[in-house]
Amino acid sequence: MPSLEHTMAAGDMRLPGEGLLIKDKLYSGVMLTLENCLLPAEQLSQTPSAEHGLSGETEEQLRISGCERIQAAGILLRLPQVAMATGQILFQRFYYCKSFVRHCAETVAMACVHLASKIEEEPRRVRDVLNVFHFLKESRGGNRGYYPMPLDGSYINMKSQVIKAERRLLKELGFCVHVKHPHKIIVMYLQVLECEKNSELVQMAWNYMNDSLRTDVFLRFRAETVACACIYLSTRCLQIPLPDEPPWFLLFGAREEDLRDICGRILHLYTLPSVPLSTLLKQVEETRQALDALSSKGKPSMAMSAAATPNLEPFSSFSPASKAASPADGRPNHETSLNQVALKNACRKLANGDEQERLSRSEERRETKSTSPPRRRRSRSVASPHHSLSPERHKKVSHRERDGEKDRCVFTTDATPTKFFITDQPGEFTGSLESTGRTRQSEFVMGDPADF
Repeated sequence: MPSLEHTMAAGDMRLPGEGLLIKDKLYSGVMLTLENCLLPAEQLSQTPSAEHGLSGETEEQLRISGCERIQAAGILLRLPQVAMATGQILFQRFYYCKSFVRHCAETVAMACVHLASKIEEEPRRVRDVLNVFHFLKESRGGNRGYYPMPLDGSYINMKSQVIKAERRLLKELGFCVHVKHPHKIIVMYLQVLECEKNSELVQMAWNYMNDSLRTDVFLRFRAETVACACIYLSTRCLQIPLPDEPPWFLLFGAREEDLRDICGRILHLYTLPSVPLSTLLKQVEETRQALDALSSKGKPSMAMSAAATPNLEPFSSFSPASKAASPADGRPNHETSLNQVALKNACRKLANGDEQERLSRSEERRETKSTSPPRRRRSRSVASPHHSLSPERHKKVSHRERDGEKDRCVFTTDATPTKFFITDQPGEFTGSLESTGRTRQSEFVMGDPADF
């Protein structure tokens, strides 16, 4: 259950014009509505492209050519008309935030098509978008034979540019990419006016609405006003009377001044000459070069920067390949201290390797001894025949030793050869152990050979 303090805090929250007030603290808020899509008059009058020196006619032609390219690409990609309209409006919005001089119109058009297809839930691959724009470029250039873009470095570079342009598009628009289209509004208004059965009127109003996407009327007026303007222009062309007292457009919240303004912008579109996009891009490149040259005047020249940079010594004085001991000079190559250290390290490694090999051999001997069964060994004072045995017994043992020389057998292990002298006494024998490298004599008596 929330406490009383939290309840009061929630009650203190209010939404003023500048932000959100919570406990006497003002927080800025983010509000996404369709009204944000309409740009103010000061932003519409001075565009970023005009600030960079691009003429108004060129900018207008670039907007029209970009929207036409988006429309043609959407048709080839079999996108719905809503997706193509979204891409064109996004294209118009972006270039009121950024300049044509700094951002390529063709790349941004590709990004708008790709983004609009995802917004309208009709996604297309980036490769398909690139191939369609490549086809449009080649076909309008007069090339009859068309081949898809090869998967080489230029394709990968272009794909990365489109993806970056899409991210930049989202960033500049603040992820507010929703668009309200007047397609359904036109049909609904004609139904209210009881003109929906006039197919010619419906088709003409629809065509005017699609052509208006090449202009910036959707950034100046609401979608309802644009729909009324398309109906207004169509009825005037077809000379179809509509209610005049009171005017029919007042029913939909539109003003006649706005309708005339939109109609004038649409009709002005038909009077402009058709300019290829390649020609417009060349003009943009010239403007970019002039802008770069103007901006470089305020920066220090290359000669001044080179003069300010300290001269380094010739490369031959510090290059490791040009020492006095180099074979190219014809002098004998003397070993430096570094070579001597490397030689000592190599010798030390070899010595360590030999030591490790010896250690491994000794470990093998230990493992061999540990794997053999335990031996019962008696002390020398007890097992020695010279001290513990009687003279008669000593004679018998020495006689047996002489006879046992013939029965000497050798047992060989992986580590050392071992020699044993076997006696005639059942259950006992004496012997000596010989190891590789040095001989160790040990006499011993074992109880049972099976234990061995």
